[in-house]
Amino acid sequence: MHALATRITGGAAALRESVSARLSAEFSTVPNATVARCVTDVCACAQHLGVRTTPEVIERIAREHLLALVNSAPPPRGPR
Repeated sequence: MHALATRITGGAAALRESVSARLSAEFSTVPNATVARCVTDVCACAQHLGVRTTPEVIERIAREHLLALVNSAPPPRGPR
């Protein structure tokens, strides 16, 4: 079984950084490192599957993953 590539070079790195910056601003409660890892994972998966990695596609898929992450978190505990 082949491992997915996690190293992105050239124009893909710029794509990843710009999408990560936009999504970090949108998902302020999610750590920046988590957003960046999500975007990197989406890029690697898309490339592995042969999907064209445009900023729009990567941002849309990563946003769905981050929404699932945020919506699945337990509610914060209030004072007791």
